[in-house]
Amino acid sequence: MSPIDLYPLITQPRLTHPLWGGTFLADWLELPQPRPERLGEVWLVYDTNLIVEGPLAGRTLAQVTRDYGAALVGERTMTRYGADFPLLAKFIDAADRLSIQVHPDDAYAHIHEAATGFHGKTEAWHILRAVPGADVVYGLARPSARDELAAAIAAGALEPLLRRLPVAAGDTVFVPAGTLHAINAGIVLFEIQQKSDLTYRVYDYGRIDAATGKPRELHIEKALDVTDYAPAPRGVVPRLPLETGRDLLVACRSFALERLALIGAVECAVDPATFEILTVIDGAATLQWGAGERMLRRGEAVVIPASLGSYALVPKEKGQVLRAYVPDLDALRRALMQRGADAARVAETVVEG
Repeated sequence: MSPIDLYPLITQPRLTHPLWGGTFLADWLELPQPRPERLGEVWLVYDTNLIVEGPLAGRTLAQVTRDYGAALVGERTMTRYGADFPLLAKFIDAADRLSIQVHPDDAYAHIHEAATGFHGKTEAWHILRAVPGADVVYGLARPSARDELAAAIAAGALEPLLRRLPVAAGDTVFVPAGTLHAINAGIVLFEIQQKSDLTYRVYDYGRIDAATGKPRELHIEKALDVTDYAPAPRGVVPRLPLETGRDLLVACRSFALERLALIGAVECAVDPATFEILTVIDGAATLQWGAGERMLRRGEAVVIPASLGSYALVPKEKGQVLRAYVPDLDALRRALMQRGADAARVAETVVEG
């Protein structure tokens, strides 16, 4: 099959049921009955997810990436990652607080976790729903050191060292590798991250895994290896307008995340250097491209191949779509400064992590 036959790809979401999972997502996504009692994560786009529609149905996103290369993921992505689909998009529903954890960067992952095939894990959260007073754990509250952190973990006294960051619906939080963090109760969010499942759990509030009857595994030494001991430099990332109805929420070397407000039809040109992931977070829209169209409901995600050329989104009603891709940071900075944003302001949203 030649690259010209590539089309927008819908994959089968992967559902996970951790002990902290909530009850919001199953209803919000209108999953068929019987619905799970707890649903913590929905992995919308991941390289082992199966494609469910069209001529490529039954193959994984990873297989299609290997076969199509730059026609799917774009030359920029190929240069950085090879024929490897590099991002994971998911929803998270936290009815209880998640464990305090940290992720390695690429350098550590490639040396110490090479057998997994994973890169490091930098991520960003876009808050969809938050109860009044909701917050997240976000890095250290003050400078620390390995010995102090290790002693606090051993004594069960880690929490006073951590920064609590209030969040509300519409906020975006950038979480670079090395940042101690946790999503706390009462939050539903969209997460875009590097395709990695390397998580070093530091503290889990003494909870017992129902499947094993034992406390969940901790990864203290690796966590101490990769933690950034300086206070987290960011909090909620301020968004920046790119054009009417299109805001940049955050951008780093691994990904950019935009929010599109759908009031009328929106036409988009695809950058041939990168794929896109579109996720509907409010309303519904018809995705139209040269060879076809497909209605996207709230909660659905689609991978747009780099070779698609262009597409349009026609809303059924007012709605919002999140758009993720592998960016050219210099081009993004230029576009924002051309709209009047100064360099210091741009640096708050276009980060190097």
